[in-house]
Amino acid sequence: MALEKLLRFGKQLLRVKVVNCNAEESRLSRCLNTFDLVALGVGSTLGAGVYVLAGAVARENSGPAIVLSFLIAALASVLAGLCYAEFGARVPKTGSAYLYSYVTVGELWAFITGWNLILSYIIGTSSVARAWSATFDELIGKRIEHFCSTYMSMNAPGVLAQYPDLFAVIIIITLTGLLAFGVKESANVNKVFTCVNVLVLLFMVISGLVKGTLKNWQIDPDEILSDNYTKQLGVGGFMPFGFTGVLSGAATCFYAFVGFDCIATTGEEVKNPQRAIPIGIVSSLLICFVAYFGVSAALTMMMPYYLLDSNSPLPVAFNYVGWGGAKYAVAVGSLCALSTSLLGAMFPMPRVLWAMADDGLLFKFMAYISPSTKIPLTATLTSGAGAAIMAFLFDLKDLVDLMSIGTLLAYTLVAACVLVLRYQPEQPPLAYEMANTHEDMDLIDGISIPSMGMLPGVEERLSFKSIMFPDNPEPSALSGHIVNVIVSLLGVLILAFSVLAVQGGIALWNLSILSVIFIVCLLLVFVIWRQPESKTKLSFKVPFLPFIPVISMFVNVYLMMQLDSGTWIRFSIWMAIGMAIYFFYGIHHSAEAEINRRELDSMAREKQSFLHNSTDGLEDED
Repeated sequence: MALEKLLRFGKQLLRVKVVNCNAEESRLSRCLNTFDLVALGVGSTLGAGVYVLAGAVARENSGPAIVLSFLIAALASVLAGLCYAEFGARVPKTGSAYLYSYVTVGELWAFITGWNLILSYIIGTSSVARAWSATFDELIGKRIEHFCSTYMSMNAPGVLAQYPDLFAVIIIITLTGLLAFGVKESANVNKVFTCVNVLVLLFMVISGLVKGTLKNWQIDPDEILSDNYTKQLGVGGFMPFGFTGVLSGAATCFYAFVGFDCIATTGEEVKNPQRAIPIGIVSSLLICFVAYFGVSAALTMMMPYYLLDSNSPLPVAFNYVGWGGAKYAVAVGSLCALSTSLLGAMFPMPRVLWAMADDGLLFKFMAYISPSTKIPLTATLTSGAGAAIMAFLFDLKDLVDLMSIGTLLAYTLVAACVLVLRYQPEQPPLAYEMANTHEDMDLIDGISIPSMGMLPGVEERLSFKSIMFPDNPEPSALSGHIVNVIVSLLGVLILAFSVLAVQGGIALWNLSILSVIFIVCLLLVFVIWRQPESKTKLSFKVPFLPFIPVISMFVNVYLMMQLDSGTWIRFSIWMAIGMAIYFFYGIHHSAEAEINRRELDSMAREKQSFLHNSTDGLEDED
């Protein structure tokens, strides 16, 4: 009895969501086009980092080879972007990685993903609002900082800020009002700021190439004015810190491409989402790569990499070549970039909140949609209030790394879900019902419900031949089950590999274990590759399966393991809060649970009707 209850509870955690993928049906306003999505993705991704990151990475990690660092980072980001693009074509609904997890790996993983996306977006919004406030304050002589620190100082220990940032709160409230006014209006404002930002960057690239010289990519070590240049400033040339420096820089540059996933939250607000979402994701990543590549190339050609300023490289570089007046263009571009980053961080948060509340996993009041603007109004106001409180009170420096966990976890799960779904058979609704039900067999006493073993294909016997040389050219329940198990095992092995690679060093025993894990992973990927793939026609599919999703999982998990222990402790606290909400509220109010209860009631009524008719028949015979 206890085992049955445990199994029933486990199935509740893994019940999947059945989605009607009719793109015409939507409770939100379908008013966005492909250009709106590209502008949203570029605005979210091409933030203020382009004005700072290139200088810091070039000086400390890569030198002129920063262009290679951005290339490697862009390729790693594209792996995740392709997986998002396929799901955007497959499930054109609001929810992004939360929804993709829900329809594939079940409710608990979906809640974990959504809960961490909320954390990423709220910290992202708050930190960018504080950065906007600080940048503007710098232009007016730090008057806001002086006033707040003099009259509103907070000398509290911990993560509280030195003073509350009132201007950051005003910025967030203004943005919340814009988002509440309508999605099309928000998209139009975003397009204006994004276009200004791109024009400013284009000016910087062209002027940098005009005033720059390739000699700065071929610096002689004797020209580097440092007694200990080999350690501090590299050894000159195009790759002064070696290829390890290029890889180290690429790990930092990877986060410069975070933000495109906000496009995936617009599934019910864009016209023709199956086509527009994949185009928007891929195009925005390509544009951002070109911008980062161009700015970093121009910057390192304008002045020697070891003289770059880590905090404000572009104004210093323009001063170096005698164009000091360009700092005003830099200031305008920086504020526009921060504005689009802020909108990109704020835009998807209410949509994830709304999707989770609509599914019953979060409090239902956040599922309210304004009848006039057709936006998730309550979720938008809740998001704005939460971000404003964070920006007002907290010093976000110690919390920013938490954004990385939520984002990388979402990337990992989306890649895994692409693998799982691509090798599944075209299942009838009955299969979804059985995946969601509370029992495996005879849910109602006396009524025998077919188990998965009775579905077409499951009667195949598990053998080496059936695994490596499947007879059926179409996916079967058996081949789908094989892929499910292997993907789960791959996740465990990738986690173990990443932990050992980061923590174990270069000891012989560690390298031996890493080699064994890597070989086993290759064998498992080969087994997946041998399985028949779904022939379902989509407007976009990830190419080179299963390799691209697996490589994406490797990259994302490895980067997660690079984060420090303090970040993981804060992550654990956030997860504890989320699990309390899910197990005390979400699991009981889940919309899928309600569907299951209605199905069971219907089956019970059918059983009673069947028994009643049978009894009447026996009485007639008597």
